[in-house]
Amino acid sequence: MSSSLALARKVLETEARAVQAVGHRLGATFNTAVRLLAACRGRIVVTGMGKSGHIGRKIAATLSATGTPAFYLHPAEGMHGDIGMMAKGDLVVAISYSGETSELADLLPAIRRMRLPVIALTGNPRSRLARASRVALDIHVREEACPFGLAPTASTTAALALGDALAICVLKRKGLKEADFARLHPGGAMGKKLLWSVADVMRTGPDNPVIGQTARVRDALLVMTRSRLGAVSVVDRGGRIAGFFTDGDLRRGLQHDARLLERRLTGVMTRRPTTVRPGDTVATVLGILKTRGIDNLPVVDGGRRPVGIVDERDLLAEGLI
Repeated sequence: MSSSLALARKVLETEARAVQAVGHRLGATFNTAVRLLAACRGRIVVTGMGKSGHIGRKIAATLSATGTPAFYLHPAEGMHGDIGMMAKGDLVVAISYSGETSELADLLPAIRRMRLPVIALTGNPRSRLARASRVALDIHVREEACPFGLAPTASTTAALALGDALAICVLKRKGLKEADFARLHPGGAMGKKLLWSVADVMRTGPDNPVIGQTARVRDALLVMTRSRLGAVSVVDRGGRIAGFFTDGDLRRGLQHDARLLERRLTGVMTRRPTTVRPGDTVATVLGILKTRGIDNLPVVDGGRRPVGIVDERDLLAEGLI
Protein backbone atom coordinates (compact mmCIF):
# COMPACT_ATOMS: atom_id res chain seq x y z
CA MET A 1 0.00 0.00 0.00
CA SER A 2 1.35 3.42 -0.92
CA SER A 3 2.11 5.92 1.82
CA SER A 4 -0.54 8.28 0.40
CA LEU A 5 -3.26 5.62 0.60
CA ALA A 6 -2.32 4.74 4.15
CA LEU A 7 -2.36 8.39 5.19
CA ALA A 8 -5.65 9.06 3.41
CA ARG A 9 -7.31 6.18 5.24
CA LYS A 10 -5.90 7.39 8.52
CA VAL A 11 -7.34 10.88 7.86
CA LEU A 12 -10.77 9.47 7.08
CA GLU A 13 -10.73 7.20 10.12
CA THR A 14 -9.68 10.09 12.37
CA GLU A 15 -12.46 12.31 11.07
CA ALA A 16 -15.04 9.52 11.31
CA ARG A 17 -14.10 8.93 14.96
CA ALA A 18 -14.42 12.64 15.63
CA VAL A 19 -17.96 12.77 14.22
CA GLN A 20 -18.97 9.66 16.16
CA ALA A 21 -17.59 11.13 19.39
CA VAL A 22 -19.64 14.31 18.91
CA GLY A 23 -22.72 12.17 18.34
CA HIS A 24 -22.14 10.19 21.53
CA ARG A 25 -21.91 13.41 23.57
CA LEU A 26 -25.23 14.83 22.37
CA GLY A 27 -27.77 15.39 25.11
CA ALA A 28 -30.45 17.75 26.34
CA THR A 29 -28.61 20.83 25.07
CA PHE A 30 -28.95 19.57 21.51
CA ASN A 31 -32.71 19.23 21.93
CA THR A 32 -32.81 22.79 23.26
CA ALA A 33 -30.87 24.02 20.24
CA VAL A 34 -33.30 22.31 17.87
CA ARG A 35 -36.29 23.88 19.67
CA LEU A 36 -34.72 27.34 19.50
CA LEU A 37 -33.95 27.02 15.80
CA ALA A 38 -37.41 25.71 14.95
CA ALA A 39 -39.11 28.44 16.99
CA CYS A 40 -37.08 31.30 15.47
CA ARG A 41 -39.43 33.75 13.73
CA GLY A 42 -36.61 35.69 12.12
CA ARG A 43 -33.56 34.32 10.35
CA ILE A 44 -30.65 32.24 11.51
CA VAL A 45 -27.42 34.22 11.43
CA VAL A 46 -24.43 31.87 11.18
CA THR A 47 -21.02 33.35 11.93
CA GLY A 48 -17.47 32.11 12.30
CA MET A 49 -13.94 33.11 11.36
CA GLY A 50 -11.50 31.36 9.03
CA LYS A 51 -12.23 27.67 8.46
CA SER A 52 -15.16 27.93 10.87
CA GLY A 53 -16.54 30.61 8.57
CA HIS A 54 -16.44 28.25 5.61
CA ILE A 55 -18.28 25.65 7.67
CA GLY A 56 -20.75 28.35 8.73
CA ARG A 57 -21.53 29.20 5.11
CA LYS A 58 -22.38 25.59 4.43
CA ILE A 59 -24.53 25.28 7.56
CA ALA A 60 -26.44 28.44 6.60
CA ALA A 61 -26.99 27.04 3.10
CA THR A 62 -28.24 23.72 4.48
CA LEU A 63 -30.63 25.42 6.89
CA SER A 64 -32.04 27.57 4.08
CA ALA A 65 -32.37 24.58 1.78
CA THR A 66 -34.35 22.69 4.41
CA GLY A 67 -36.87 25.39 5.17
CA THR A 68 -35.16 27.56 7.79
CA PRO A 69 -34.09 30.97 6.38
CA ALA A 70 -30.43 31.56 7.23
CA PHE A 71 -27.42 33.55 6.06
CA TYR A 72 -23.74 33.78 6.86
CA LEU A 73 -22.31 36.89 8.54
CA HIS A 74 -18.55 37.45 8.49
CA PRO A 75 -17.74 38.55 12.07
CA ALA A 76 -15.13 41.14 11.05
CA GLU A 77 -17.41 42.64 8.42
CA GLY A 78 -20.17 42.59 11.01
CA MET A 79 -18.17 45.01 13.15
CA HIS A 80 -17.96 47.38 10.19
CA GLY A 81 -21.60 47.71 9.29
CA ASP A 82 -22.81 44.26 8.28
CA ILE A 83 -24.32 43.75 11.72
CA GLY A 84 -27.17 45.78 10.25
CA MET A 85 -28.18 42.60 8.46
CA MET A 86 -29.38 41.24 11.79
CA ALA A 87 -32.77 42.13 13.20
CA LYS A 88 -35.01 41.53 16.17
CA GLY A 89 -36.28 37.96 16.16
CA ASP A 90 -33.11 36.51 14.63
CA LEU A 91 -30.99 33.80 16.24
CA VAL A 92 -27.20 33.48 16.01
CA VAL A 93 -25.23 30.28 15.48
CA ALA A 94 -21.59 31.07 16.29
CA ILE A 95 -18.79 28.65 15.44
CA SER A 96 -15.37 28.77 17.07
CA TYR A 97 -13.39 25.73 18.12
CA SER A 98 -11.43 27.67 20.73
CA GLY A 99 -14.41 29.77 21.72
CA GLU A 100 -12.00 32.69 22.07
CA THR A 101 -11.79 33.94 18.48
CA SER A 102 -11.23 37.69 18.84
CA GLU A 103 -13.48 38.72 15.93
CA LEU A 104 -16.38 36.77 17.43
CA ALA A 105 -15.64 38.08 20.91
CA ASP A 106 -15.86 41.63 19.56
CA LEU A 107 -19.22 40.84 17.96
CA LEU A 108 -20.81 39.34 21.08
CA PRO A 109 -21.62 42.64 22.89
CA ALA A 110 -23.54 43.90 19.86
CA ILE A 111 -25.48 40.62 19.68
CA ARG A 112 -26.20 40.88 23.39
CA ARG A 113 -27.52 44.42 23.01
CA MET A 114 -29.91 43.18 20.33
CA ARG A 115 -30.99 40.40 22.74
CA LEU A 116 -30.51 37.70 20.14
CA PRO A 117 -30.10 34.15 21.48
CA VAL A 118 -26.81 32.46 20.58
CA ILE A 119 -26.14 28.79 19.89
CA ALA A 120 -22.42 28.07 20.05
CA LEU A 121 -20.55 25.27 18.32
CA THR A 122 -17.28 25.13 20.20
CA GLY A 123 -14.65 22.72 21.40
CA ASN A 124 -14.26 24.63 24.66
CA PRO A 125 -17.39 24.58 26.88
CA ARG A 126 -15.71 27.02 29.31
CA SER A 127 -14.83 29.59 26.68
CA ARG A 128 -16.06 33.15 26.45
CA LEU A 129 -18.29 32.17 23.53
CA ALA A 130 -19.83 29.26 25.42
CA ARG A 131 -20.55 31.44 28.45
CA ALA A 132 -22.24 34.09 26.29
CA SER A 133 -24.50 31.54 24.59
CA ARG A 134 -27.96 30.23 25.40
CA VAL A 135 -26.76 26.79 24.30
CA ALA A 136 -23.20 25.54 23.77
CA LEU A 137 -22.77 22.38 21.69
CA ASP A 138 -19.49 20.53 22.22
CA ILE A 139 -17.50 19.82 19.04
CA HIS A 140 -14.28 18.86 20.86
CA VAL A 141 -12.12 16.28 19.06
CA ARG A 142 -9.28 14.20 20.49
CA GLU A 143 -7.01 14.92 17.54
CA GLU A 144 -6.93 16.68 14.22
CA ALA A 145 -6.23 14.67 11.07
CA CYS A 146 -3.38 17.07 10.31
CA PRO A 147 -0.09 15.30 11.29
CA PHE A 148 1.04 18.48 13.05
CA GLY A 149 -2.26 18.86 14.88
CA LEU A 150 -2.55 22.40 13.52
CA ALA A 151 -4.80 22.57 10.43
CA PRO A 152 -8.50 22.37 11.35
CA THR A 153 -9.60 19.05 9.85
CA ALA A 154 -11.40 16.66 12.19
CA SER A 155 -12.79 19.58 14.17
CA THR A 156 -14.27 21.30 11.12
CA THR A 157 -15.72 18.00 9.90
CA ALA A 158 -17.34 17.49 13.30
CA ALA A 159 -18.80 21.01 13.21
CA LEU A 160 -20.12 20.47 9.69
CA ALA A 161 -21.75 17.15 10.61
CA LEU A 162 -23.33 18.67 13.72
CA GLY A 163 -24.70 21.51 11.59
CA ASP A 164 -26.28 18.94 9.27
CA ALA A 165 -27.78 17.15 12.26
CA LEU A 166 -29.30 20.39 13.51
CA ALA A 167 -30.75 21.25 10.09
CA ILE A 168 -32.32 17.82 9.59
CA CYS A 169 -33.77 17.72 13.10
CA VAL A 170 -35.26 21.20 12.63
CA LEU A 171 -36.68 20.09 9.27
CA LYS A 172 -38.35 17.14 11.01
CA ARG A 173 -39.63 19.26 13.89
CA LYS A 174 -41.18 21.76 11.46
CA GLY A 175 -42.88 18.95 9.57
CA LEU A 176 -41.35 19.84 6.20
CA LYS A 177 -42.82 17.67 3.46
CA GLU A 178 -41.32 16.47 0.18
CA ALA A 179 -43.38 19.05 -1.72
CA ASP A 180 -42.04 21.83 0.56
CA PHE A 181 -38.50 20.66 -0.19
CA ALA A 182 -39.25 20.72 -3.91
CA ARG A 183 -40.41 24.33 -3.73
CA LEU A 184 -37.04 25.22 -2.24
CA HIS A 185 -35.24 23.44 -5.09
CA PRO A 186 -37.22 24.34 -8.23
CA GLY A 187 -34.18 23.91 -10.45
CA GLY A 188 -33.23 20.45 -9.25
CA ALA A 189 -34.57 17.05 -10.27
CA MET A 190 -36.73 16.84 -7.13
CA GLY A 191 -38.30 20.22 -7.85
CA LYS A 192 -39.00 19.32 -11.46
CA LYS A 193 -40.61 16.01 -10.51
CA LEU A 194 -42.98 17.56 -7.99
CA LEU A 195 -43.53 21.05 -9.43
CA TRP A 196 -43.51 20.47 -13.16
CA SER A 197 -46.74 19.32 -14.72
CA VAL A 198 -47.36 17.02 -17.67
CA ALA A 199 -48.03 20.12 -19.77
CA ASP A 200 -44.39 21.15 -19.23
CA VAL A 201 -42.98 17.98 -20.80
CA MET A 202 -45.59 16.59 -23.19
CA ARG A 203 -45.37 16.72 -26.98
CA THR A 204 -48.24 18.43 -28.71
CA GLY A 205 -49.51 19.37 -32.17
CA PRO A 206 -47.69 17.64 -35.02
CA ASP A 207 -45.43 15.90 -32.49
CA ASN A 208 -48.45 14.18 -30.92
CA PRO A 209 -49.22 11.12 -33.10
CA VAL A 210 -52.96 10.43 -33.42
CA ILE A 211 -54.86 8.14 -35.80
CA GLY A 212 -58.46 6.99 -36.29
CA GLN A 213 -59.50 3.56 -35.07
CA THR A 214 -60.63 2.42 -38.54
CA ALA A 215 -57.07 2.77 -39.88
CA ARG A 216 -54.81 -0.21 -40.48
CA VAL A 217 -51.64 -1.08 -38.61
CA ARG A 218 -49.47 -0.06 -41.60
CA ASP A 219 -51.06 3.43 -41.45
CA ALA A 220 -50.28 3.67 -37.76
CA LEU A 221 -46.71 2.64 -38.47
CA LEU A 222 -46.32 5.54 -40.90
CA VAL A 223 -47.69 8.03 -38.33
CA MET A 224 -45.35 6.67 -35.66
CA THR A 225 -42.39 6.92 -38.03
CA ARG A 226 -43.15 10.55 -38.95
CA SER A 227 -43.38 11.56 -35.28
CA ARG A 228 -40.28 9.54 -34.37
CA LEU A 229 -42.16 8.09 -31.44
CA GLY A 230 -42.90 4.45 -30.82
CA ALA A 231 -46.55 4.98 -30.03
CA VAL A 232 -49.78 6.46 -31.39
CA SER A 233 -53.08 7.40 -29.78
CA VAL A 234 -56.10 5.82 -31.46
CA VAL A 235 -59.32 7.85 -31.47
CA ASP A 236 -62.97 7.16 -32.24
CA ARG A 237 -65.15 9.22 -34.57
CA GLY A 238 -65.70 11.81 -31.84
CA GLY A 239 -61.95 12.32 -31.41
CA ARG A 240 -61.94 10.61 -28.00
CA ILE A 241 -59.18 8.19 -27.16
CA ALA A 242 -60.23 4.61 -27.88
CA GLY A 243 -56.88 2.89 -27.62
CA PHE A 244 -53.10 3.09 -27.77
CA PHE A 245 -50.75 1.28 -30.13
CA THR A 246 -46.98 0.99 -29.63
CA ASP A 247 -43.99 -0.46 -31.44
CA GLY A 248 -43.95 -3.10 -28.72
CA ASP A 249 -47.45 -4.15 -29.76
CA LEU A 250 -46.21 -4.26 -33.35
CA ARG A 251 -43.21 -6.50 -32.62
CA ARG A 252 -45.20 -8.89 -30.46
CA GLY A 253 -48.02 -9.08 -33.01
CA LEU A 254 -45.73 -9.84 -35.94
CA GLN A 255 -44.41 -12.89 -34.12
CA HIS A 256 -47.84 -14.51 -34.39
CA ASP A 257 -49.53 -12.79 -37.32
CA ALA A 258 -47.73 -12.31 -40.64
CA ARG A 259 -50.65 -10.22 -41.93
CA LEU A 260 -50.65 -7.85 -38.94
CA LEU A 261 -49.86 -4.78 -41.05
CA GLU A 262 -53.20 -5.18 -42.83
CA ARG A 263 -55.27 -5.57 -39.67
CA ARG A 264 -57.54 -2.83 -38.34
CA LEU A 265 -56.22 -1.07 -35.24
CA THR A 266 -59.42 -1.86 -33.37
CA GLY A 267 -58.38 -5.52 -33.24
CA VAL A 268 -54.80 -5.04 -32.04
CA MET A 269 -54.62 -1.81 -30.02
CA THR A 270 -54.64 -1.60 -26.24
CA ARG A 271 -58.13 -0.58 -25.24
CA ARG A 272 -58.77 1.71 -22.26
CA PRO A 273 -55.08 2.72 -22.00
CA THR A 274 -53.66 4.43 -18.96
CA THR A 275 -53.73 8.19 -19.50
CA VAL A 276 -52.69 11.34 -17.68
CA ARG A 277 -53.99 14.93 -17.69
CA PRO A 278 -51.96 18.05 -18.55
CA GLY A 279 -52.19 19.20 -14.92
CA ASP A 280 -50.81 15.99 -13.41
CA THR A 281 -47.31 16.14 -11.94
CA VAL A 282 -44.26 14.65 -13.58
CA ALA A 283 -43.88 12.52 -10.45
CA THR A 284 -47.23 10.89 -11.32
CA VAL A 285 -45.97 10.08 -14.82
CA LEU A 286 -42.72 8.62 -13.51
CA GLY A 287 -44.63 6.37 -11.13
CA ILE A 288 -46.82 5.04 -13.95
CA LEU A 289 -43.91 4.47 -16.34
CA LYS A 290 -41.96 2.60 -13.67
CA THR A 291 -44.88 0.50 -12.46
CA ARG A 292 -46.12 -0.49 -15.91
CA GLY A 293 -42.75 -0.70 -17.63
CA ILE A 294 -43.80 1.50 -20.57
CA ASP A 295 -42.11 4.30 -22.52
CA ASN A 296 -45.02 6.55 -23.54
CA LEU A 297 -48.24 7.87 -22.06
CA PRO A 298 -51.12 9.59 -23.88
CA VAL A 299 -52.28 12.89 -22.39
CA VAL A 300 -56.02 13.59 -22.55
CA ASP A 301 -58.21 16.58 -21.76
CA GLY A 302 -61.49 16.58 -19.84
CA GLY A 303 -63.31 15.23 -22.90
CA ARG A 304 -60.89 12.28 -23.22
CA ARG A 305 -59.36 13.76 -26.37
CA PRO A 306 -55.61 13.11 -26.76
CA VAL A 307 -53.91 16.51 -26.54
CA GLY A 308 -50.36 15.30 -26.09
CA ILE A 309 -48.00 12.44 -25.38
CA VAL A 310 -45.24 12.00 -22.80
CA ASP A 311 -42.11 10.20 -24.00
CA GLU A 312 -39.54 8.68 -21.65
CA ARG A 313 -36.67 10.09 -23.71
CA ASP A 314 -37.83 13.64 -23.04
CA LEU A 315 -37.86 12.93 -19.31
CA LEU A 316 -34.34 11.53 -19.58
CA ALA A 317 -33.20 14.67 -21.41
CA GLU A 318 -34.54 16.81 -18.55
CA GLY A 319 -32.65 14.72 -15.99
CA LEU A 320 -35.86 13.43 -14.45
CA ILE A 321 -34.98 9.75 -14.80
